[in-house]
Amino acid sequence: MSIFTTEITSDRIPSDNPLHHRLLSAYYLAKNYIDGDVLELGCGEGRGIDVILKKSKTFTAIDKIKDAVDALSAKYPKHNFLSKLFPPMGYIEDKSFDTIISFQVIEHIEDDDLFLNEIFRILRPGGKAIITTPNIKMTLTRNPWHIREYTSKELIDISSKYFPNVEIKGISGNTKVIDYYNNNVKSVQKFKRLDFLNLEKHLPNFIYKIPYELLNRFNRNNLKNDNDKLVSSISYKDYLLANDNPNNLDLFLILKKDKN
Repeated sequence: MSIFTTEITSDRIPSDNPLHHRLLSAYYLAKNYIDGDVLELGCGEGRGIDVILKKSKTFTAIDKIKDAVDALSAKYPKHNFLSKLFPPMGYIEDKSFDTIISFQVIEHIEDDDLFLNEIFRILRPGGKAIITTPNIKMTLTRNPWHIREYTSKELIDISSKYFPNVEIKGISGNTKVIDYYNNNVKSVQKFKRLDFLNLEKHLPNFIYKIPYELLNRFNRNNLKNDNDKLVSSISYKDYLLANDNPNNLDLFLILKKDKN
């Protein structure tokens, strides 16, 4: 199954290329933190599974989209894929995994506090979790698919309720990535100047999703048409793991559980 929205970017849509590789980069940037029995929360269509499998003893993934989970089960029959909602995760026993990854998911979770509590519960002593989420300071417009977005401090504060060891980094990019971002800033600003009624702010999410999807897709296509060489050339290698900085595109959270 292929899921084509601007929120769930696709490697099959050329104008999605910079965003697809931005999401894919998280798997490569996280791989040195990964070992043992691994759980991915919110695997989608399995964008980075091949990267993670090389570092895993066993691999389990959970996603709410049953068709995506069924397709992954058929493609990777030796691994475990579950179609479940979370949190909570009562179907998983305490202390079951050495590593948990969840990329661009927490911003969609209604009860993010419970989400982090459950991650702590199912991690083994000495285990670690890697979470990425958009950096709200670099967000250009309200995203109706997101419950909330975070600053570094907000993410650290909520995580520290459960984890004694919390480290925040970020995903940045080289000059190609920054050029694409700056082009996007200019383009989005043009659209926002046309929003005389400030609908972005006032429309409820379930209605705002419709113009958001249409305009976001139109904008990505325009960015590609204006500079196809740039859009097509960006790869996961152009995204970099960086120290915490308000200009990072995404937050990269590393949570560690004590060994005892």
